[in-house]
Amino acid sequence: MSQAPEFRLVAPSSLHPHERVEEGDVRLLVHQIRTQGMVMEPIWVAAGDGVILNGHHRYAALRELGVRRVPVWEVDYFDPAMEVRRWNAGPPVDKKDVVRRARAGSLFPPKTTRHIWRGPAPEPHPTTLAELQADGPNTESVPERRE
Repeated sequence: MSQAPEFRLVAPSSLHPHERVEEGDVRLLVHQIRTQGMVMEPIWVAAGDGVILNGHHRYAALRELGVRRVPVWEVDYFDPAMEVRRWNAGPPVDKKDVVRRARAGSLFPPKTTRHIWRGPAPEPHPTTLAELQADGPNTESVPERRE
């Protein structure tokens, strides 16, 4: 049986994207997060290696905002409950290739992979921007960006 995702607040530097982002979408998310004062949905991450599975644009927006911590759902990526598909037509994407690309910094184009969690659903976990900007365990010093 699959384990439910575990909520954590982690240092941005511990996360590794596998897809590029659309800068216009990132700017919109920065504005939305500032206006709402919170992130409604944590980023989905592979436990153990920090590969971002879902939430590349949220991650980029949070980095732009200079947060010290990022809200994540950690899951066992190789649990059969986590599926990987493509958003558009193309050859199938393999989980090992996603991890390899994240480690190498050889990013897929935006919105290439679509990760679907079929295991136990996590409870909603909105997180305030103030929580993400505060120091906490396992955080690093991240300079705040001034605009």
